[in-house]
Amino acid sequence: MSPKVSFLPVLLVLAACSQQPAAPVTDAVVRLPAATGRPGAAYFTLHGGETGRTLVSVSSPSAGRTEMHDMTMSDGMMTMTPLTNGVAIPAKGQVRFESGGKHVMLFDMKSGLKSGDAVQLRFTFSNGETAAIDAKAEAPGGGDMHGGH
Repeated sequence: MSPKVSFLPVLLVLAACSQQPAAPVTDAVVRLPAATGRPGAAYFTLHGGETGRTLVSVSSPSAGRTEMHDMTMSDGMMTMTPLTNGVAIPAKGQVRFESGGKHVMLFDMKSGLKSGDAVQLRFTFSNGETAAIDAKAEAPGGGDMHGGH
């Protein structure tokens, strides 16, 4: 057996150990408000990682306040419910925040934001972990079921 082959398992283990953990949040976008004074909305994908995690809040320096909500159909009516107890993401799983479902409303957004701008979102998880990412701002609209955001 050649020395190259005998070191292969060791190299594979070292390579696996040096991989970066998966990002807790990806695919983030912010839909800008359709009119001044209206809220915007943030959409993204949460990743549970090796052990799972629970998102407890999202904030942004571009918004005066934020709220996590879920849209559901009940008795033929679309209803919006605040997500006040956080959102659990299972180990190695993912949860999408998307138009017509879970989303973050961004109230009192800074004026002057336009499509293509970066909007920072800050995520806080129940285990104390935090993540800050730049979401791409999108023009209002998109045909969603939540008043243009």
